[in-house]
Amino acid sequence: MFVDRARFVVQAGRGGDGVISFRRESGIPRGGPDGGDGGDGGSVILRATKRRPTLADVARRPLFKAPEGRRGMSRNKAGRKGRDLVLDVPVGTIVREGDDDEAPVIADLTTDGQELVLARGGKGGFGNVHFATAINQTPRVARRGAPGERKTYTLELKLLAQVGLVGLPNAGKSTFLRRVSRARPKVGAYPFTTLRPYLGVAELSDGRKLVLADLPGLIEGAHDGVGLGDEFLRHVERCRVILHLVDGTAGPEAGTPAPEEAYRVIRGELSAYDPRLVEKPEVLALNKVDALSKELANDVAARLEAASGKPVHRISGVAGTGIDTVLVELERLVAAAEASEEPLVPKAEPVPPHCAYEFEEDEEEAGPPPLD
Repeated sequence: MFVDRARFVVQAGRGGDGVISFRRESGIPRGGPDGGDGGDGGSVILRATKRRPTLADVARRPLFKAPEGRRGMSRNKAGRKGRDLVLDVPVGTIVREGDDDEAPVIADLTTDGQELVLARGGKGGFGNVHFATAINQTPRVARRGAPGERKTYTLELKLLAQVGLVGLPNAGKSTFLRRVSRARPKVGAYPFTTLRPYLGVAELSDGRKLVLADLPGLIEGAHDGVGLGDEFLRHVERCRVILHLVDGTAGPEAGTPAPEEAYRVIRGELSAYDPRLVEKPEVLALNKVDALSKELANDVAARLEAASGKPVHRISGVAGTGIDTVLVELERLVAAAEASEEPLVPKAEPVPPHCAYEFEEDEEEAGPPPLD
């Protein structure tokens, strides 16, 4: 199942308690304090990875809790730090703090391996060795570990593709992606064959590559949740360039909107969802021209050019006609867009250094101390 939204609570680990302990050795009946500190609690960390295609792994649980730190021990031994809990999410995940989809973005994980600390573990408490003074050389006091942070986050996945394929259902987007890449989205002669976004990589003749996203077909009213478009329009935001495919065989006789009307519908939905989407560079292609006579294809293309004010590429995803020309134009526009584009959101903060305390696992612990 493709999941591109998740909301959950994270609870960092509590710090371990400091311990009250005194040195007891043969010939030293009254040694000084040697109670060790508690270990820090584990933090909850978000990590972007290309190995995760969706947010399904984090969406299925409402709470993620990191382990607590271990309490200190005698002989000035610090307790073990709680292990950090690392949550893997797809590259392209946007992070918002809170349970509101409109909350400000605090991080955009756009790089494989990028990490963000969601909740920091509590600090371990001090052992009684810290409380010795010239007046009180046998302190019977230690500190409890601090609680870890608890926060709520909302995650949203926006696919990182250079080119987004848009068009009405049955426009031939999946067929086009299968033709130019190794992606294998489902293809069928009925609407909404594609129920989730697919990514594919097209290799150009000069060795360069284009990452394309096949998005489920949009229909009129998609920005209001009609059909499937409301769920996937957000992925268009990431794309540098839009490839708009229009079915050349569509029309009233086929029970579908005419090509020029189909173009108007999609552009209207993009604008209604976010006016910035229609400002993106666009390549317009009339698909399925192999099913039309040359005269009819010329007529349909002319009407589409008049309605859009843009040049129209005549292609066939099945036969491969005109595909190379479209890919070259896409690569040119992507290169220009990437050269001028600035990052829109802050990068994630680095993960802090891990606790440096170490101790032997089988070390005997002191008894439970009275804590202040």
